Amino acid sequence: MEGNVFKGVEIVGTSTQSFSHAIEVAVDRARRTLRNLSWFVVREQRGGLQQGRLEYQVTLCVYFKLDEGESPASAGDEQGRGGESRG
Repeated sequence: MEGNVFKGVEIVGTSTQSFSHAIEVAVDRARRTLRNLSWFVVREQRGGLQQGRLEYQVTLCVYFKLDEGESPASAGDEQGRGGESRG
């Protein structure tokens, strides 16, 4: 049987510049930890005030392709360790 399986992980990016920059910050960080990153979905946008300055916050779910034979239950744990991209 052919096909691919993906797993999603929820993350939050923040920025003092813009919502777009908060997304870039989050995706850039995810790329350094998760291999085979494929796409993301913005789930929520919100803002806050940090010492009188605007802070943009974006919750997104990033999806990565599981390696052949990798269990969806353990994939996020294994990929998240070590802090370096492996692919």
